[in-house]
Amino acid sequence: MPLFTYKAVNTLGETEEGIKEAVDEQSLISALQAEGFIPIRVAQANSRSFLGMGLKKSKLTQKDIALMTGELSTLLESGLPLDKSLQVLMDLTEDNERLSKLIARVLDKVKGGASLASSLEQQPGIFSKFYLNMIRAGEAGGGLDEVLTRMSDYLERSQELKDTVSTALIYPVILLVMSLASLFVMLTFVVPQFTEMFESAGKALPVSTQIVVGLANWLQSYWWALLLGIIMATSYMRFQLADPVRKKVWDGRFLRLPLAGTIITNKETANISRTLGTLLGNGVSILSALAIVRETVDNLVLAAAIADAEEQLKQGKHLSDAMLEKHLFPKMAMQMIKMGEETGRLEEMLLRVAAIYDKQLRVSISRLLAFLEPALIITLGMMIAGIIVSILLAILSVNDLAF
Repeated sequence: MPLFTYKAVNTLGETEEGIKEAVDEQSLISALQAEGFIPIRVAQANSRSFLGMGLKKSKLTQKDIALMTGELSTLLESGLPLDKSLQVLMDLTEDNERLSKLIARVLDKVKGGASLASSLEQQPGIFSKFYLNMIRAGEAGGGLDEVLTRMSDYLERSQELKDTVSTALIYPVILLVMSLASLFVMLTFVVPQFTEMFESAGKALPVSTQIVVGLANWLQSYWWALLLGIIMATSYMRFQLADPVRKKVWDGRFLRLPLAGTIITNKETANISRTLGTLLGNGVSILSALAIVRETVDNLVLAAAIADAEEQLKQGKHLSDAMLEKHLFPKMAMQMIKMGEETGRLEEMLLRVAAIYDKQLRVSISRLLAFLEPALIITLGMMIAGIIVSILLAILSVNDLAF
């Protein structure tokens, strides 16, 4: 059936806009009136409307989804039915237009008899396969409120992990940018001030000064080449990482990097363990859970290792043994998972592994920063000192010539 956009006034006298399927405009008007709406405008949705919807959906953040999940779980736990909970949640999020409209679309599907999981699935590009399977498992088991609570906790911890990494990198990035900016200013504005004096001295400049002056002249004349080189390098990396085959090669290199490789491994181990433990705790089979987990892993080398472990599981192997063979995941994590398999407490042990490697990730980041920050400061200091010393040597040589 075709889709139509509509604008109508609800029973509270508020104006609402949305998109619905209908046979024709008159059918949609009748349906809206039956629901207590007063239609103001109904028109068939065109490609432009879909583009607008897609742009709005893409702006929804992980925090928006976590907010919706947490508040919906609270409403369901208080005893409200699903449709009423969604209605209340839509009112609570009215200051967030994108989220409120999303909830309105989901509510419309639920009122039409669809399950929450299928209603969410019809909002393309917003909810992950992991999220949808969790909701589907909760509805099938009759514990949707409990599942949403777990999902809220999962999303909160995942977001906290991302925030930890991004926050920790802010200072080094600022330091690196300021260092490069300082060097650029010195070479393009400070050094040229002395160039004319050096040229009129009539004496050969020290080698260090010649290098600095030459570099300054090159930057003044060909700064655009430097900018072009940065753009080309960025484009090249994007091109490399866009292809799965090439990305897998780069992902393998990233894992072998000192410190940075440890950070990537700890981050992915925490993510894999938490996702797998949460899925298993909600009744999803281990093979289905591994297939979902594989899609949440950014590093393709680790994703391939999980896919291989999935195949070995089908042949009767234990998860811990299959993953340990790859020598990619931390041994302690694999031993804990093996213990969980032997004691029948795999879900609990996976969540413990996630908590441990969350902490390990913070330690790894702290170690990287402990090395990176002084290294940047010392490097910048040595470069600036080298420029200043080269200029001073040239000035002293000119003074010697004067006397």
